[in-house]
Amino acid sequence: MALAASVSPWRAGGTSPAAAPQLAGAPGLAPEARAISGSRLRRSLRASTAEGLFAEIVGACAGGAVLTGWAIHLHASTLLTGVVVALPQMAQLLQLPAAWSTARLGHRRAAVSLICASRLVTLPLAVLPLLHLSVDAGRALLLVVATVAAALGVLGNNAWVSWMGDLVPRRVRGRYFGRRTALCTLGGAAASGVAGLLLDWARPRGQTGAVLAALQVAAAVAGLVTTALLMRQHEPVPHLRAAPPPFVRSGLRPFRDPSVRGLLRYLLTWNLAVGLAGSFFSLHMLKNLHMGFTLVALHGTALAGARVLAAPLWGRAIDRLGARPVMITCSFGISFIPVIWLFVAPGFLWPLALDAIMAGALWCGHSLATFALPLSVTPRLGRSYYVAAFAVTSGVAFSVATAAGGAVAGLLPSGVTVAGHAFFNLQVVFAASALLRFAAAFTSLRIHEPAAAGVSALFAEVMSRPAPAGATPLGAVYPGQAASRRS
Repeated sequence: MALAASVSPWRAGGTSPAAAPQLAGAPGLAPEARAISGSRLRRSLRASTAEGLFAEIVGACAGGAVLTGWAIHLHASTLLTGVVVALPQMAQLLQLPAAWSTARLGHRRAAVSLICASRLVTLPLAVLPLLHLSVDAGRALLLVVATVAAALGVLGNNAWVSWMGDLVPRRVRGRYFGRRTALCTLGGAAASGVAGLLLDWARPRGQTGAVLAALQVAAAVAGLVTTALLMRQHEPVPHLRAAPPPFVRSGLRPFRDPSVRGLLRYLLTWNLAVGLAGSFFSLHMLKNLHMGFTLVALHGTALAGARVLAAPLWGRAIDRLGARPVMITCSFGISFIPVIWLFVAPGFLWPLALDAIMAGALWCGHSLATFALPLSVTPRLGRSYYVAAFAVTSGVAFSVATAAGGAVAGLLPSGVTVAGHAFFNLQVVFAASALLRFAAAFTSLRIHEPAAAGVSALFAEVMSRPAPAGATPLGAVYPGQAASRRS
């Protein structure tokens, strides 16, 4: 559901680690990593895929849609609702200290402990209906819990993506995560559908609070399972205990590097454009379109189906042609998605089917391209700080835009008439976001990726079905390995 609106707030173990540039920027495999057995690698990759499936359950039971449900249940304002949903992006400000802590503690240890904490910290919401707090106190608890969870998630994510960058062989990352995305998306759609049915069942019976609390318990249980699965994955490059480089100098280095200036400019402008409306699509469906959680989940299921079909195609295209042509194509395509929402009204919902198809396919390609693109434009030395710079730029821009979008929607009347046509106030925000996305898409043309093909070559690649001659099969995880090493 959130994917149709914006870049999904990325979390470790989610279906689309490619949504963040960290994984692409992870260091290449060290000589020690090449000596690991194929069976050990297969076991870790299977555990990573399973962890992604359970992470989708966490997201379905405690993610953006359920947080929106909590906000509506507590009668929160549009601005507060947008802030709560956008907290994972706002927390990207912590990426620089996260990079420092990752260098200090090591990828695996930091990832396992911090991700586990981030998925358990929302458990206090499960007892909210039993505390008989005032509405204001309930909103405060929701804001505090969501803030702490987002902060811990960022600290763990920085370590996790670097860990996965070591674990998943570079030559097959696009295809591995494309297939992982497809499988986990199906699991996420099923979990979201069940959550939606439960919430719609609870609403007329006055049990919304109880069901929301039960979903938080389910999220915590799934979070414990993900922790166990994370612990089953090995660390191919042992962590060497050493003092991290100077914090301030290392943190500022990416912003002074001309080789990544084009990517930073794109991330800034793109997230400003997307963030303006990105946190309000679920709210619009529930509050203005009166769709109910089941219909919202059905929309998410259709979107997931489009992702499942598109992910392998995008992954193969990126491995063959580079990420830049995929990024450009998807950016311009995504620019038109908010326009679809201008034609949607209560009782006239069929355009959302088109939205689900377009959003699922295009955001999937965009996420995988954002994963692969920094691989060519970041140096290996100090790469975790480049990771932080990309995430901070994206998070700050998205957060500022979300606050602006919520403020504008709050200032506008609930109904707005433009050229004789009646629109909801959020639809005005969607239209503004579409215009800004189209303008921001042009900045993707200024991104440089060595040896990337042109956009015209992409269409032929996406439409072709057979694997190109000479393509690296998924099983060939390292050069020279036997064909039996498949994962």
